[in-house]
Amino acid sequence: MGLEEISAQVKACEKCQLCKSRTNAVPGEGSPHAKIMLVGEAPGENEDLQGRPFVGRAGQLLNEMLAEIGLRRENVFITNIVKCRPPGNRDPLPEEKAICSPYLDMQIECIQPKIIVCLGRHSAEYLFTRYGIEFPGITLARGKPYKVDSLFGHFTLFPVYHPAATIYNQQLRPVLRADFQKLQKLVSNV
Repeated sequence: MGLEEISAQVKACEKCQLCKSRTNAVPGEGSPHAKIMLVGEAPGENEDLQGRPFVGRAGQLLNEMLAEIGLRRENVFITNIVKCRPPGNRDPLPEEKAICSPYLDMQIECIQPKIIVCLGRHSAEYLFTRYGIEFPGITLARGKPYKVDSLFGHFTLFPVYHPAATIYNQQLRPVLRADFQKLQKLVSNV
């Protein structure tokens, strides 16, 4: 199944209650041949309105961080575990993640990235668990590469703080920037 078909399924999905309050589902966007995939938790208000991932303040910061390490948004693939906005930007519920995560799994299998950047704890927790790695929490896991062997090959999970967290806690901004510099070194080896 290709990305366009997965995207169509996401846009038509009515498997959980989030479909009732969404303006747009947000399947994700970017290169179908991306070596780097970035995965957040769920769309926010701006993403819901535009049907595109990471287009609000956190997205602007993400674009800035990508540019600093020589990556362009259109050359990576950006998505979330949950494809519809939870009301009031609350954290996605475990059942919402469970219902929606097969779409992410299909996207990963379709793209077969070399590096998956876990943007925040929800993404990292899901992907670590999915690939059988113990998740020590985002603070301990962030900025470190974790090798994964899957049915479609080898790749690296690279957890970082969610860009939104650094908007609310400015002290995390230099940490995120340093982690993206580490990511740049990883990217240069793929």
